[in-house]
Order: sequence, then structure tokens, then C-alpha cells
Amino acid sequence: MNVRAKKHLGQHFLNDEHISQQIANSLIGENYKNVLEIGPGMGVLTKYLLKKKYTTHVIEIDKESVEYLKAHYLNLADRIIPKDFLKIDLTEFFGDEQVAIIGNFPYNISTQIVFKTLENRSQIPEFSGMFQKEVALRIAEKEGSKVYGILSVLTQAFYDVEYLFTVPPSVFNPPPKVDSGVIRLTRKENYTLPVDEKLFYKVVKTAFQQRRKTLRNSLKTLNLSDSLREDVIFAKRPEQLSVQEFINLTSKIEKDAI
Repeated sequence: MNVRAKKHLGQHFLNDEHISQQIANSLIGENYKNVLEIGPGMGVLTKYLLKKKYTTHVIEIDKESVEYLKAHYLNLADRIIPKDFLKIDLTEFFGDEQVAIIGNFPYNISTQIVFKTLENRSQIPEFSGMFQKEVALRIAEKEGSKVYGILSVLTQAFYDVEYLFTVPPSVFNPPPKVDSGVIRLTRKENYTLPVDEKLFYKVVKTAFQQRRKTLRNSLKTLNLSDSLREDVIFAKRPEQLSVQEFINLTSKIEKDAI
């Protein structure tokens, strides 16, 4: 019995053993004992993860997939979480232990998975997954590019990002209409910001909402002082700023408000 791919869940089942093995091998696996696979489907990636030294857990919202996994992976049965990753509290399942994230992510929720990872970064040292190629490239992109944006800056503030390889549509059932890309996030040694995190998020999001404008214009809503707006950084457009420059900018705005 095979599981039907459900459109509303964004399911595209990977059916290439070599690529499954490559994704499983993409986790470096240091400084943690637990791995959580999101959306395992019929376990094409899971079977390779189960051979690793860490303890593999899976989280799956699709009841049909859960039943399939219970029937075919008996040694995994008590580590299947039949819930929505976006709605769980990791500490409920892992306490204060570190847990790496991996998966062939449904395209429709992949960016939300990244944001949830950033929120829980103190518990997630490593993350490896497959995205729509365009999204994977955006997360990994550096400043100066048209695809560099909110997702790039916020992810790279806390994690080092590597684009690993591209996956063609032909290895999925049903095949998606676009290429996929696999990336790895490795948490930075210092993953706290030296500025107010909420303000940092607000500055980055506000700047990129009008990405073609200079920061002097796009950040008008933050009611900055005239003297601060004369700073040379405000003549730049958001895509020209590195992650560190966004942190520096946030620090200047913080001091301006005092």
C-alpha cells in the first residue's frame, strides 16, 4: 500500500534513493543526539536517517502516512509525532535537549518552517532540507543580489547557510513544476543579537517592503531623527546591506530613540 500525495498538504514524494541518501548525509551530526524529520511521507529519507548514530524522530500531519510508517518502520513507532510542526512546542517532546531538523519540506509551508526554526534556534543547532530552488537560493544569497531579502538576512543573522545541490522535478511523484534545492543551516557560535531582536526584525522587514527605495525613504515610518537620516547608510537600498550592516543600522536606530 502506497500513500496518495495530497495536493492540500503540498506533498511531492521523493523516489530517488541516491538523493534521499545525500540529504540524510547532509547533516554533520555534531553536538546533538536527536533529529526531527518533518513530513516523512513513506519514509524514503527516514530509512537512511535510522542508520545514523543519532535518534531519529518524525513529525507527520498526514494520517495515511502515519499509518504507513507505523506498519513499515516498527522500530520508529514510538517516535512518530502525528502533529503539525508549525504548532508544536519542541520542549514538549525534547525537553531542553538539542534537536536537528531535516526534511523534504512541502513548498507551501517551507518559509514558515524556517521562521519557526529561527524562533527556536537555541534548541536547533543544525537544519538541512529541500525547498523550492528559488526559496533555497534566496535563503543562501548574499547582499548585492535581487533575490537577497528578508529571509536571507534573518536566517543569516543566526545561521551559516550553504546551498548544497539542486534536485530535478523528475525524481518526485507527482513531479513539481520547478527544481528543488537542498540547503544546510549551521547555527552560529554566537546566535544572540547585540541589539533588540524585535526592532531588528522590524527594520529588516520595513526596509525590504520597499526594496527599490533608499533606506531614507523606506524607513520613514520609524520616525527617525533628521540627524540620523543624514548618516551615509541611509543613502543605500536594503539589498546593498550585509547582515552585519543591518545589525549596525538597528543599533543606530536604537540609540536614536533614547
